[in-house]
Amino acid sequence: MAAPTDFDHGLTVRLSAAGQPPVRDGSSAERVISVLFETGIEEWRRGWRDSPRLDPTREAIVSASDTTRGATATTQVVPGRRLAYTMVDESADLDRVVDAVSTHVTEAEWKGPSVVVDDIARLLADRGVPDTRSFVAALSGLTGITDVVVGCSHRPEVAAAVRSLFDPSDVAGHVDHPVTGALDRLRRDDPTTFGYVRRHWAEARDGIERCTRNYPQSRQIHASLSEPETTPRTLGATLSGLVRLDVLDTWGETVGSTRYDLTAYDPDLMWVVGAALATSSGGPGADEGSATAGDD
Repeated sequence: MAAPTDFDHGLTVRLSAAGQPPVRDGSSAERVISVLFETGIEEWRRGWRDSPRLDPTREAIVSASDTTRGATATTQVVPGRRLAYTMVDESADLDRVVDAVSTHVTEAEWKGPSVVVDDIARLLADRGVPDTRSFVAALSGLTGITDVVVGCSHRPEVAAAVRSLFDPSDVAGHVDHPVTGALDRLRRDDPTTFGYVRRHWAEARDGIERCTRNYPQSRQIHASLSEPETTPRTLGATLSGLVRLDVLDTWGETVGSTRYDLTAYDPDLMWVVGAALATSSGGPGADEGSATAGDD
C-alpha cells in the first residue's frame, strides 16, 4: 500500500465513524471556502448554527454534490448573506473543483481563508485513492490559503483507502469512533498499559506488519524491527494493550510466553488507534518500571 502523502498548508483531517465529520470545528479563519461533496448548500449553511465556533464573516461554497447541475460551473453571489457559491457537476473532473476554489481565493482577494471539505468518503469510493490524493494535494498547494480541513466518514468500505491516503498524525480533534471509548477504558482501568500503547503503538504496528510469522511471541515481533525503541518486554506490554483494543488477538491457550495471532490483525483499526492517540489530550505516561509483560 502506498505511503500517506505529505501535504502542504497544515492539512488536518476530521474523522467520524458516526455522522457528519465535524469539519467546522477545525476551521478558525474568519473567511472560509467550503467544498461540498455530501451536503447541500442550505443544509451546510444551517449547520453553522450547531457549530461551537461562530459563523464565518465571509464564505464561498463550491458544491459538487448535485448531479442535476450542468457541465459549466456557475457562480452566484448573495451579498447580504456574505456568501458566494459555485455549482459543479459531481461527475466533473476534480481539477475543475480546485479551479473553482482557486478562483474564489483570487477574485475575492481574501486574505488567508481556510478551505473546508465536508466529506471525502464518497470521493474515495467513487474516484479511488490516486485521484483523491491528487485533489487534496492540489487544494493544500494553493497559494493564499491558511489551511485545509478535510472531513472523512470512516466507513468499512473506505477504511483501507483512508489509511493509504492519510497518516494518523494528520487527524485533529475528537475521533468519533468506538475505539476511542475503548482507549478511554484502557486509560482508566490500566494506565500503565495505556501508556505503553500511546508511546509505542507505531513501533508495534511496524513490527506486526514486518513479522513473517502468523503466531509469534513478542520477542519474535521485536526481532523484525530495526533500531527499536522498545524492548521485547515493553513491546509485549504494548501488544497486550492492542489485544484489549481488538487490533489483534492471542493464539489459544499457551504455556509460557504469549503468542499473538497476527492473522486476526486489523490494520484499519490500528490506524484509527493511532489517530485517536494523536488527538488525545494526553494523560499519565507509562510507568515502565512497574509494567509487566508476558515475556522477555
